[in-house]
Amino acid sequence: MDPRYPIGKYEAQPFSQEQKEKWLLDIKFLPEEIERSVADLDTAQLHTPYRDGGWTVQQLVHHVADSHLNAYTRFKLGLTEENPTIKPYEEQEWAKLADNDLPINLSFTLLHALHQRWYYAVKDLTDAQWQRTVVHPEAGKQMTLWYLLGMYAWHGKHHTAHITTLRENKGW
Repeated sequence: MDPRYPIGKYEAQPFSQEQKEKWLLDIKFLPEEIERSVADLDTAQLHTPYRDGGWTVQQLVHHVADSHLNAYTRFKLGLTEENPTIKPYEEQEWAKLADNDLPINLSFTLLHALHQRWYYAVKDLTDAQWQRTVVHPEAGKQMTLWYLLGMYAWHGKHHTAHITTLRENKGW
């Protein structure tokens, strides 16, 4: 197994009501899941990389908050503008900023509020609204909100699995 992708890489799925409900629940409950994944870890464990050359557990938690802030904004832009170009960001550079040294409970607080807002913003979208698009300039392509929903549902599970796999491997 590639430690970078403990649940595999994201694979787009065709639109279905069943898949939509699953992904929406992933968005709704990610804050609780990632918070459970770090329960009872001490400072040394939080500063342990999930793999050689990878981010620490603390950086992973802060990264998910950073990433999902961007995701929420991308959804709001996609819902209110015609095919907007979204702003990429340098996630490796963001991970080096001083706010990543703050306690992870701040990112948990942010994630709980953010995911509640995000879930309520998108839970009742029409099928047509899921097909609205944004343009990702680095990827050089249009992405539907449906694609983004799946990608960010995967993203939260992906990083949570980094933490739970590390815990299993270390016997924590």
